Amino acid sequence: MNATGPVPEQPPPAPVGEGLLALPPGRMVRLAGRGEVFARRCGEHHPGPPLLLLHGWTVTADINFWGCYGVLAEQHEVIALDHRGHGRSSRPEGRFTLESCADDAAALLDALGCGPVVAVGYSMGGPVAQLLWQRHRRHTAGLVLAATAGSFRVGRGDRVYFGAFDRLAAAARRAPPALAEQAFARARSGRLSRLTLEDWALADMALGDALALLEAGAALGGFSSATWASRIDVPTAVVVTERDTKVAPARQHELAAAIRGAATFSADADHHDIHREPDEVLPALVAACADVVGRARAADGRAEGAELSG
Repeated sequence: MNATGPVPEQPPPAPVGEGLLALPPGRMVRLAGRGEVFARRCGEHHPGPPLLLLHGWTVTADINFWGCYGVLAEQHEVIALDHRGHGRSSRPEGRFTLESCADDAAALLDALGCGPVVAVGYSMGGPVAQLLWQRHRRHTAGLVLAATAGSFRVGRGDRVYFGAFDRLAAAARRAPPALAEQAFARARSGRLSRLTLEDWALADMALGDALALLEAGAALGGFSSATWASRIDVPTAVVVTERDTKVAPARQHELAAAIRGAATFSADADHHDIHREPDEVLPALVAACADVVGRARAADGRAEGAELSG
């Protein structure tokens, strides 16, 4: 992310939400030994691997993908979940980690009896998608990585920014919950207050656990796939938001270059346009999903043919 530090994902200014926007059916899903997550699912009649939508830091699946559900569900089965400590999902029993988010995603697929999937990770969802491949290869048919990178704590500004979340999270774990909420509010101060936040988005974000969100910021700063991204062996596409002021486009292109055979799709968009102006991102995202699903289906067909001939 840029030297001034990333800003937590922010909701769209448009008046959308439950009752105003047609959102896919959603429910709480109990994961074996892992608590509950909130998930939405639609388009089950479509062939091919489903799309598993993985949202960014501090927001929810609905805030991140409200403008994408319907368009993507025209061609694909779509599944989306709130990460642990975000939205309606239960908070982590221990410290928030990106690895546990990937494990939750795999457990959700087991609970739903579906997969493998094309994991579509936006911003923080990108590391979760990469970790899903690394930790749960059998669940992963392909990857679409959007507005994201292989590492986030690169320059001095990044180290200062994410270091602050390390310290705040450590302090908040020893403090009463109200102080954790204050610490998270201070970490965001001067940023979100300048935006017009709709009631629905505020309510969705308020469901998140303040300590988990602080820990998520620290976890994001500690992530790096630099030593293993080159081993990703499933069809992959990277959607580069070319005007991104939060995750530098150069870092997004570096991620694409690190993954063998990754296709690159460019969106003339900034980081938060996915929920502010979805039409700026959707063409590239739709094309990337179609590309990866097509290649995943072709690879699956070749594998089945090899088994039959064997």
